[in-house]
Amino acid sequence: MTATAVVGAVLAGSAACGTVEQLSAGKKLDRAFEKLGKEKTLSFELDLDTDAASLKALDAKSEPEPGEELPDEAADLLSGAKISFTVESTKPIEKSGEKDYVGMAMKVTTPDGDLAEFRQVGDWGYIRTDPKALEKISGEPMPDSKELPPEAGAFKDVLEGKWVKFNTKEMEKAGGQGAGTPSPEPTLDAKTQEKLLDSLREVVSREVEFTTGKSEDGTEHITAVAPFRTLITELIGEIRPLAKDLPPGMELPTDKDLKDAPNAKVTADFALKNGELKEVRVDLAKLAEDAKVKKFGLVLRLGEGQKPTAPAGATELDLEGFLGGFAGPSMDEEGFDETATDPEGFPVEGFPEDAA
Repeated sequence: MTATAVVGAVLAGSAACGTVEQLSAGKKLDRAFEKLGKEKTLSFELDLDTDAASLKALDAKSEPEPGEELPDEAADLLSGAKISFTVESTKPIEKSGEKDYVGMAMKVTTPDGDLAEFRQVGDWGYIRTDPKALEKISGEPMPDSKELPPEAGAFKDVLEGKWVKFNTKEMEKAGGQGAGTPSPEPTLDAKTQEKLLDSLREVVSREVEFTTGKSEDGTEHITAVAPFRTLITELIGEIRPLAKDLPPGMELPTDKDLKDAPNAKVTADFALKNGELKEVRVDLAKLAEDAKVKKFGLVLRLGEGQKPTAPAGATELDLEGFLGGFAGPSMDEEGFDETATDPEGFPVEGFPEDAA
């Protein structure tokens, strides 16, 4: 959602130095993103616009090691995979902070059915998976729930595709034990954010070409076209001085990464209906260069927000009991080494030496 908001702000403000058509497109996108920001519940769906043959071709281009090639079954599943996402807040999305979100739901769907689903309602998280579908993607067999000891508890339900739940507050406490007081995450102050957005807008207005058009059903399309390497290099160049203030895990591409990136033109199509953003399509096929790719892109579809609900019949997952009792003495009987160590050399009681 943060990325979407940034893209909206950048595109909306980028037309200041452009043509009349650029200005018109920028204003329309600005209004569309403003409408999204005023909603308290937001739902969208993301899927790959590709086919199995294109995924296999991209995989072959990456030169995987023998035996590590993308399985045909996985390519079939991924080519038809979709991710649906819903978020609910007590305030409009544009004014919401982390504490304002009271519900979230995410589901990964494949042609064979739902692969995995996660929901959070209040302080409770709910999860279920399709073990058979996971086997197809990973190429590895999943554990048999019947072979697990009684101490496994609700983990058996996970392997049987049933809903399980856990208390998110307790998980946070368990994750913080022995770690001391966590350091505050890096953030960008409001003045720096505004300065960064102004810089990104200038790059977009200079490198992106906008056009507008309408389809037969009255949907208005705003198309943005730009050379990929040039655009991404300049955008990253504006962000790089602020890298130390970005949230953890956000690693920027290196200069070598950017130098090797293709400079083919990438197209993004924004579909608006009655001023509301309904769909975004990004065509990335040209970035595949010499790989035999027929089509490869991303599609984002927005729908009416649906309130996340807690599934009925979920079994509670006892995190402390599972991590302590199930992963400890009961497993020692199956040949687990009590003197195993983690990657740092510290002993890990109850786990095999290769578990790290």
